[in-house]
Amino acid sequence: MHVFRNARPADARRCYDIEQAAYEGDEAATLDKIARRIDLYPDGFLILEIDNDIAGFINSGCAHQVEMSDDDFKELVGHDPLAPNVVIMSVVIDPRYQGRGLSRTLMTEFVNRMRTAGKREIHLMCRDHHIPLYERLGYRYDRPSASGHGGMTWHEMSMIL
Repeated sequence: MHVFRNARPADARRCYDIEQAAYEGDEAATLDKIARRIDLYPDGFLILEIDNDIAGFINSGCAHQVEMSDDDFKELVGHDPLAPNVVIMSVVIDPRYQGRGLSRTLMTEFVNRMRTAGKREIHLMCRDHHIPLYERLGYRYDRPSASGHGGMTWHEMSMIL
């Protein structure tokens, strides 16, 4: 059974373990960053549980002006929960649960929650191979990103709600 809920401080370690398993090299957030995101914006940290196990999550912050290559924002510097623009920092499914369409399920719930919260746009950065997935979910391709996060090439995408 799928259960959606906002993250709690006790979830930080499990979310960190999933992030480490799902991302390459330095692109994964640290335990401190994940704990900070949960603490500062639990409404933007959505967890998907299957049979009482965290299978994946999305975490985000909100901004009035979006600058996707702003590394400080990944620590929620400048985050304003009342701002109209959502910036997704991680969309992660535990590798044990991948291949079941859960990223679509998780993203659909997240988008619906952001619409209900009155947000205007959602922004994210992704790697080349995820562009088609996000396009199928309704995001538009904006541009190659100036971010060199984790030594990788990123692309910026967005969705008007």
